Amino acid sequence: MLSPHEFATLMLVRNAPDQIHLDRTDLDALLERQLVSLQNLADKHRPASLTASGDSILKAVERLWRT
Repeated sequence: MLSPHEFATLMLVRNAPDQIHLDRTDLDALLERQLVSLQNLADKHRPASLTASGDSILKAVERLWRT
């Protein structure tokens, strides 16, 4: 189960990936669970993005909130 902070980080990755600090414990937990990934770019900027599993979790939560 994800903590509230991990859910918040997952939402930030989707909506504002440039605001994620790479030293965050929550981000590490999401990386371990393969819910987010980091892209290696030539300019050393590594934006986080959702994996298919991470996106699926957020869509499921959105469906629950709508009902």
